[in-house]
Amino acid sequence: MPRAAGYAGRSRRSGWTRLPRPPRRCPSSGSTGRFSSLTAASRSGRTPILSTVTRRTTMSSKNKGDVRSHFGLTSLPFTREIPVERLWPHSQYQQAATELKAAVEERMSAAIISPAGTGKTVVLRALKAALPEARYRVHYVKLTDLCSRDFCKEVAVALGCSPAGYYGALVRKVQDRAQALLEQEGLRPVIILDEGHDMRPEVLAILRVLTNFEMDSRLVVSLVLAGQPSLKKTLRREELESVTRRLAHYASLRLLTRDEIRDYVRHRLSIVGADHEVFDDAAYDALYEVGQGNLRATDHLALKSMEHAFQAGHKAVGAEHVTTARTKVMP
Repeated sequence: MPRAAGYAGRSRRSGWTRLPRPPRRCPSSGSTGRFSSLTAASRSGRTPILSTVTRRTTMSSKNKGDVRSHFGLTSLPFTREIPVERLWPHSQYQQAATELKAAVEERMSAAIISPAGTGKTVVLRALKAALPEARYRVHYVKLTDLCSRDFCKEVAVALGCSPAGYYGALVRKVQDRAQALLEQEGLRPVIILDEGHDMRPEVLAILRVLTNFEMDSRLVVSLVLAGQPSLKKTLRREELESVTRRLAHYASLRLLTRDEIRDYVRHRLSIVGADHEVFDDAAYDALYEVGQGNLRATDHLALKSMEHAFQAGHKAVGAEHVTTARTKVMP
């Protein structure tokens, strides 16, 4: 009896004959796999996922550009991309930076402790800019929950040392490099340790070792420890008393007042070319009430509020735009 096309014949072992597989197509010879499904989707009228993501990204970039032109600005406001010389010249940030600089000039170490988003990074950037490059070599280390050896590796890399070796060898490398900078190049090393609240107590204890030169008779390295309020609680531990006493100054920052938020927002807009009032009075009040005087929260709120005002076709940002923005930038 004739068999239908594609019918598998019997084999001696299994009783069935395995049909040969179709030859694989090289990706270069045509669309295959995921890309063929995207092509088929586009032919059938469905929008491929890849195209959707690309279009959303393009629309987001376009919206930001339109926000600039809509409000007559030269660049997007309220971003982190701001030169040091254009930072808001508020007295509390200038004072904190000046105090930290004085401690460094005296070859001492210091700390700045304040809640997240209150401007610690502003102060640290101002401090770095205020220290002459001809006299100081400033190194920045952003900390996470590291063990003692990994912490020393991070500091070693920041100073330009090889991170290889065990804990004791790494400490000696860091000390030798710091001493070489001072004696051979005439540069005082300053190490900024950010996110200090994430440091384990046993890692914080290493700071005493890193600053101990020639039986504690020489001041070679200055440490600037920055962190959130939980760092204070950690530093009060009995086993960290020697570290706490090595920090000659503790700077702190507070949340901004209602009037200060207004001045801050106006400053951020003025440096990107705003020549008119972008936010009305109710919007300024809303920014303060929602952001509670927090710099970072105010940045996110203000920019998102401007985007909503642009989408609504309004030339001024009102309280309703801030209220809408709150749902997009806060949980």
